[in-house]
Amino acid sequence: MKHTLRIAVAAISLSIIPNLMTAQTPNLGVAADFVLFSSAGAVTNTGITQLTGNVGTNGGSSTGFGNVNGTMHDGGSVSAQCAADLLSAYNDLSSTVPTDFPAPLLGNGQELAPGVFEIDEAATLNLELILNGQNDPNAVFIFLINGAFSTNALSRVTLINGAKACNVLWVTEGLVSMAAGTTMRGTVIANNAAIVMSTGDTLEGRALSTAGAVTVSGIVGRMPIGCGSPVLLGPDAPTLGKAGCFGIFSSDGPVDNTGVTHVMGDVGANVGLTTGFDPLLVTGTLHPIPNSTTAEAAADLLVAYNYLNGLAPDIALLYPAQFGLGLELTPHTYILNGGTTFTDTLYLNAQGRTDAVFIIKVYGAFASSALSKVKLTNGAQAENVYWMVNGAIDMADYSDFSGTIVSQGAVGMSTGTAVHGRVLTGVGAVGTNAFEGMADMIPDNCSATVGLATEADAVLQVSVHPNPFTASVMFTVPDATGSNPYLMKVFNAVGAEMLSRNITRTSTSLDMSGLPAGIYFYQLSSGDAVLTGRMVSIR
Repeated sequence: MKHTLRIAVAAISLSIIPNLMTAQTPNLGVAADFVLFSSAGAVTNTGITQLTGNVGTNGGSSTGFGNVNGTMHDGGSVSAQCAADLLSAYNDLSSTVPTDFPAPLLGNGQELAPGVFEIDEAATLNLELILNGQNDPNAVFIFLINGAFSTNALSRVTLINGAKACNVLWVTEGLVSMAAGTTMRGTVIANNAAIVMSTGDTLEGRALSTAGAVTVSGIVGRMPIGCGSPVLLGPDAPTLGKAGCFGIFSSDGPVDNTGVTHVMGDVGANVGLTTGFDPLLVTGTLHPIPNSTTAEAAADLLVAYNYLNGLAPDIALLYPAQFGLGLELTPHTYILNGGTTFTDTLYLNAQGRTDAVFIIKVYGAFASSALSKVKLTNGAQAENVYWMVNGAIDMADYSDFSGTIVSQGAVGMSTGTAVHGRVLTGVGAVGTNAFEGMADMIPDNCSATVGLATEADAVLQVSVHPNPFTASVMFTVPDATGSNPYLMKVFNAVGAEMLSRNITRTSTSLDMSGLPAGIYFYQLSSGDAVLTGRMVSIR
């Protein structure tokens, strides 16, 4: 009897192994480009939802969405093809031979190896479900649920050892309902049923219904990358030429500053005077009056603007007045057709490619709210971000911006604003107030003879930690010695000197407990070298 049982178990195991080896992700076709879709049903959002991927329906309407990092498709050839491809993928998945039959309650720390899992009734995800890819980049997890599928609050799917969300698929024959705070990974396909996602849910994958409404409320959803998905590099960057030497520049208008402003890069104007800047706080050349360099920069800036203006956009952000608010963008050319208000935070996600380019085109005035910020994630570089604005720019206090601004209007940078890049305009005045500009060198722009590259390298040698700080700061200046001291001064946002110390060691800890919360600027000087930067106190 035992011998017979062993033979039976062995036979079953051998029959399972080929399925484990051959299970693969189906071809989703056009559906792979959608993060939310219904073949026949409404797609609806409430609250602030951030989505990367197309959104739409082939039999209904999409309503309530703000800016989407993708294209809205309600009806038309694209949504029709998506519906057809989704049905084909569903048929392929539903005919997959299962290799395991877990209990209907998934999670609670449960760990699964790759396979095809069938649950012959409604299923629930609770706490954590761990999918272990076993270091196989092609590991596939397919869940076939013959009923409804729900998740409890704060439940999550965790991927380890090389498992990828693009290789995880959930196929249900009933309603999909995710409670608040769920972290879901994988493509969810509900057959003839609705999908509901709640506030605070995160989806790394897709939510697709063959026939049923898709309803979301204040979620973050991103299409998974990998498994043959396109590698996003964005468009070709413009060539700035001589304009790339400048941190602040106007082709036609004065450039004026008040307060303590630090700029890495040249500063100047080709028509009008440049006033109010301390030469010691400009790491580059200060051009107080127009000259041959500013004339060349003006000509090159016009070429760069015309190139940006002529680029065809990949994605239209439909609500310029709602720009920011946690929106995440990937390497593309974007367009906003109207006056744009930048509020809160914008994330630029390079998806691991440090050479990926972002171009954002604004046809209208551009204004930011106080403390707004651009955050670069997953390898995004400030020198690969370009903002083309054909109207006036007004950056509110303490905005923290990344990228090169190429404008055709007046530019105002309010108190404490920082730009990790350049502020360049073809028409209009530029005004700054206690501003910090950091124009790192961009390859193939400016020229090797300009001092900016050497100075930029010097600035990168300085380390300030922690930053933001509470009570003390460690300054690391590799070439500081007793015979080569640096004089360090700290200024507040309105230019008042708050601290002065000699730095004579490679690493020096300084007591900053007397500084109230706010933004501060440091200046390190030794001989002809002047190094500058910004610190933030969060007491």
